[in-house]
Amino acid sequence: MKRIAVYCGSNAGRGGVYLGAARAFGRALAERGLGLVYGGGRVGLMGAVADAALAAGGEVVGVIPDGLARRELAHRGLSDLRVVSTMHERKALMAELSDAFVALPGGLGTLDELCEVLTWSQLGLHSKPCGVLDVDGYFERFFGFLDHAVERGFVSGARRRAIARRQDARGLLDELSRRAARGRAATKRRSRE
Repeated sequence: MKRIAVYCGSNAGRGGVYLGAARAFGRALAERGLGLVYGGGRVGLMGAVADAALAAGGEVVGVIPDGLARRELAHRGLSDLRVVSTMHERKALMAELSDAFVALPGGLGTLDELCEVLTWSQLGLHSKPCGVLDVDGYFERFFGFLDHAVERGFVSGARRRAIARRQDARGLLDELSRRAARGRAATKRRSRE
């Protein structure tokens, strides 16, 4: 893995725990030599993860729609800031630039981005690992919904298990690395057959 897409809130959330986790995740990426690909904003968890990765010497690629950049929400201190026309282009470019996907706490946009890459995986459009940093149980109800969907026959158990879920940055990055390695090994086996 070279770069990881991170989806997270443009707000900081309440209590400070989410900001701390975003900063820790940004630092952990840089310490491992992994680049960050994210939504290009300078505010909330998005700004915190980017600033922490930059401060630790990491590469940070932001992808932001022109409308948001014009509202002065773009982070101008990034390694690479790419301005696109639409949210659809933003999501497609972030996916293209990344080797794995992680959701930190966030709102509807974060859930939209996470669910889209999970759907693309289910459809076979990519085989990149996906995970969530479950800060302070933030994603507990999301996984409860997924369990309910499995129980009702709308999501397979394998799809549900395909989402890595950890409470700490290092543990999540370790798990994504293991899953990426297994994916590469499976691809090599298929190419030899």
